[in-house]
Amino acid sequence: MPRVRTLLRWLIFLAIFFAILAALARWFGPYLENAFRFVRLLREPVPTVLPVPVEGVQPEDLRDTWGAARSEGRKHQGIDIFAPRNTQILSATHGFVSRRGWNRLGGRVITVTGPGGQHHYYAHLEAWDLPDEGDWVEAGQVIGYVGNTGNAAGTPPHLHYGIYPMGGEAINPYPLLTGG
Repeated sequence: MPRVRTLLRWLIFLAIFFAILAALARWFGPYLENAFRFVRLLREPVPTVLPVPVEGVQPEDLRDTWGAARSEGRKHQGIDIFAPRNTQILSATHGFVSRRGWNRLGGRVITVTGPGGQHHYYAHLEAWDLPDEGDWVEAGQVIGYVGNTGNAAGTPPHLHYGIYPMGGEAINPYPLLTGG
């Protein structure tokens, strides 16, 4: 009889243990899945060609505005892509939304951390779409809409698109968007 009781105690203990593990997996599983996904993302090579992240705009429609003078003695660290207000902005890469918010210069902004840890910065948005901070997005997914918020108020609606390598200086997105 003592062996049966011991066996029953162990079975009860194991049932409780596995029930707790199942609950923890349900609660923390998405975070663990995203952690593994993030590590894989960082190990992917950075893209050498990117699609234009504004619906309907073709590479030949772009103008290289990299390095142009800006207010406060700054240089332009991106490309301005002009389009009608509320034109869809599409994520140029897959990755995680690492920031969605407001800043003085960019106005309404969203940043997607993509392959190789590059940060793809979208600024002057009229509005955001559904993805929020921490969400995974696919290339081509709508993330917002063209506007002129921040220091672009009073200018024609456009997307400021910049690329910032992890731990490095901004790079000119124009050659990547135009295939060379």
